[in-house]
Amino acid sequence: MPPAGQFGPPPVLLPQAPQQPQAPSQAPSQPQPLPQQPAPWGPVPGQGQAASQTPDWDALADTTASRGRRRKWLLIGGGALATIAVAGTVAALVVGSGKSGKAAGLPSPQKLPSSPGSPEPSFSQVAPPPPPNPRDFIASADKDKAPLSTKTLFPHSKPSLDKRKYDRTATTTNNDCASAAQGGLGAVLTGNGCREVLRATYVRDGVAVTVGVAVFDTKAAADKAKEQSTGNIESFAGDGPSFCRATACRLTANAEGRYAYFTVAGYTNGKAVPDDDKDALQAGRDVAGYTFRRIMARANAQAAASVATPSPGAKKQA
Repeated sequence: MPPAGQFGPPPVLLPQAPQQPQAPSQAPSQPQPLPQQPAPWGPVPGQGQAASQTPDWDALADTTASRGRRRKWLLIGGGALATIAVAGTVAALVVGSGKSGKAAGLPSPQKLPSSPGSPEPSFSQVAPPPPPNPRDFIASADKDKAPLSTKTLFPHSKPSLDKRKYDRTATTTNNDCASAAQGGLGAVLTGNGCREVLRATYVRDGVAVTVGVAVFDTKAAADKAKEQSTGNIESFAGDGPSFCRATACRLTANAEGRYAYFTVAGYTNGKAVPDDDKDALQAGRDVAGYTFRRIMARANAQAAASVATPSPGAKKQA
């Protein structure tokens, strides 16, 4: 058979003439050739006809084409079988991965070793506690341990309150709470356990305001003093002219935590404040708002410090 892809006529085998039988007594001078098979091409010679020596080229072409088609289909069929085999193997591995490592011969996904470059997380799974409420630190004397004085409570000598500038002219501290009040306010402060009163005076454009912060042991006591308040805190002029003495002035009363704070606002020339006044009213509100912010700043500072330096018990627990 010629090599694949090449065609050519195969060698022509001519039929041999029949040999004459020899006598049994004589040895053959040479071996007799085997009878020749008829060639697969060309017509088979009939009786009394000479064999055709020309090959049948059409038959040879059909045979070669048939063999090429059969080979092509064998290759296609083999490729399809290989594809099916690979797909079956992958499916078997996927199904086997769901089994245990011993049953499927593969480690389960949960037990795969972690790569050296991806260490396990070291942070705690426990959620941190919520931040403390700053008001808790000023609700009682047991937790409110920060230093307290007129310097810490009123640190600014020229505060700007809602874009209005004031001058702080005087400060004082009274351990006898009743001596820092007028009217019935002294009795109210003393009756609810007032520890001390811290006062500061601010002046702006002929209007003066004194704020007095009464300190109690608990928030409940401060709230009660604010609700029962009558009279007013006594103005403190320091070296300046006195104001709001035996004359009408603007008053405020508030409480935050264990602190109750009161303001009295009037004119530095000693005149009474009329009902339609707005300057003394605004000054009293400005200084009261400033005092509230200073008390809350105290609360916030203590809350932040408690988070930055937790208690020994919290360190042990962590």
